[in-house]
Amino acid sequence: MDIEGDELKKNEQLTDSMFYIMAALTKPRHGYAIMNLIEETTKGAITIGPASMYTIIKKLVKQEWIYLHDGSDSRRKTYLLTEQGKEVLKEDVKLRKLMLQLAETELKEIE
Repeated sequence: MDIEGDELKKNEQLTDSMFYIMAALTKPRHGYAIMNLIEETTKGAITIGPASMYTIIKKLVKQEWIYLHDGSDSRRKTYLLTEQGKEVLKEDVKLRKLMLQLAETELKEIE
């Protein structure tokens, strides 16, 4: 899926990078904090660079899944999930859980 392409369909899965960014925005955070949270949470396995992150943030704002939050620090733009964004994230989490169950089941069969 091309993040700069057409708007995402309701049933279309988020890219991994979109998922990580949206998951980080259950609380208001600025870009640097988002990148740090993702890297720390994944113990360095996942990193999203500034260019990619801000391209994705722009897309998520356009989709109305996140919005520019009015934070106290005017030097840094903070973002937060919208209600629609929360629903999209919840649905994506459900789908990812199903995929993990499938993978775990299939791996057990070949061990």
